[in-house]
Amino acid sequence: MSDEMPVVGGAPMDPQKNIVENASQASNLTTLVAAVKAAELEETLAGEGPFTVFAPANEAFEKLPEGTVDELMKAEGKEKLTKILTYHVVPAEATSEAVMKMIEDDGGSHAVKTIEGEEITLTMEGESIVVTDAQGNKATVTQADVTQSNGVVHVIDTVLMPSE
Repeated sequence: MSDEMPVVGGAPMDPQKNIVENASQASNLTTLVAAVKAAELEETLAGEGPFTVFAPANEAFEKLPEGTVDELMKAEGKEKLTKILTYHVVPAEATSEAVMKMIEDDGGSHAVKTIEGEEITLTMEGESIVVTDAQGNKATVTQADVTQSNGVVHVIDTVLMPSE
């Protein structure tokens, strides 16, 4: 087992720090961190957990229709932003190994409930874990198993959307 910390966005992710402390250091998660602050979810994600966070990288937010992020960051977008962000969080700690086992045990597809209340579906495509949202959008885990003091983060390439 290596003592080296995983690096996300050029910054080492200290497993002794919580999800918010680490994410705010990663250059590829700046949009997510700004969104978490706009939705006032820092306290939640800095909580005890354990949490599994499917963290959209900046490129994931850039795939959204133009102006979407700006609208969500406004005060009137806070409720929708909160729904979207909490849809990326599962109230359990699931490493990629555990996720792959759940997918295999369930015959190739495993649904998990998010803290937003709706489910996301986990599948495998080749060696990659794929997360499918309520609207059928698929996000691929681009960096798995970034251990935090209060859970684990898997970086994804697409923003997940709840049904509404």
